[in-house]
Amino acid sequence: MSLVTKLLGIFILLLSIGVSWAWMSYQNSLKTPVIFGQMILFEIEKGNNFNQITEKLVKYDVKINPIWFKLLAYQKDLTHKLKAGEYHLNPGLTSSELLTVLVSGKAIQYSITFPEGWTFKQIRKRIKQNSKIKQTLDKLDGIAVLAKLDSKEKHPEGLFFPDTYHFDKHATDISLLQRAYNKMQQTLHKEWQSKASDIPLKTPYEALILASIVEKETGKASERQQIAGVFTRRLRKGMLLQTDPTVIYGMGDEYKGDIRYKDLRKPTPYNTYVLKGLPPTPIAMPGKEAIHAALHPAKGNSIYFVSRGNGSHVFSATLRDHNNAVNLFQRKGN
Repeated sequence: MSLVTKLLGIFILLLSIGVSWAWMSYQNSLKTPVIFGQMILFEIEKGNNFNQITEKLVKYDVKINPIWFKLLAYQKDLTHKLKAGEYHLNPGLTSSELLTVLVSGKAIQYSITFPEGWTFKQIRKRIKQNSKIKQTLDKLDGIAVLAKLDSKEKHPEGLFFPDTYHFDKHATDISLLQRAYNKMQQTLHKEWQSKASDIPLKTPYEALILASIVEKETGKASERQQIAGVFTRRLRKGMLLQTDPTVIYGMGDEYKGDIRYKDLRKPTPYNTYVLKGLPPTPIAMPGKEAIHAALHPAKGNSIYFVSRGNGSHVFSATLRDHNNAVNLFQRKGN
């Protein structure tokens, strides 16, 4: 046997051993956990390619073999399927399970809540204070925001549905407002389709305005339709609505927690003690129940109501009965 033949045999033997070792190493890497100790919070940023993600995993002390990890991803055709977002990587995950997590799209979800009765100004402030949301609207006023939402309305108040919204880190402020706007449009459209036939409201937008007043006047959920009934009858009769929340809204930053007699006489566009009919826009975000109440007001003859001081109200059909209720619950008999 020649020297060349011997050397070739040795080379083939070593190559076979190397391939076998590499294969065993690769197989072991599929079964061996790559995360130990504590859970790791890991983020894939938009635009990261697979190599960048692999390098970042190593920096986060994830015990992957970069070569085998890449080979596994190529085998599974996953190199272009890892999704941006934040992920909890729990101890015990193998390389294969790690890839499954990163392509699942089940990133950590954050939440933000817009309560019923809040104004557009309040929800913008809450969005701006949330560090997980990407801010893109800082320099835009309400009209410019509506333009970005392709809305035909001229004022943003009341157009966003109060709810809790879940989102991934770096979701934009406009994307959240778009979801809230769309949900309000869908809710309002659905409720308008089943409205009572005799309500004095000509458009869904008028229903939204009345619903916002009902929302702000309601202290007890069971009274929404009764309150809506009072305002509906006042609209039919051409009476002033005389509702304090509209006055407060019209006062803007001048409101300091108390309404004075001169405030009730000041003719702002929202002062329903001075101007007949509905104000020009909603005064807050009404919830679904308030919208339903505005479109399905309770029957009856009451045209007045006054707070008992515990969230509920006394409803009256005559001014005399109303004044008696005011004396009893507001003036304490004085």
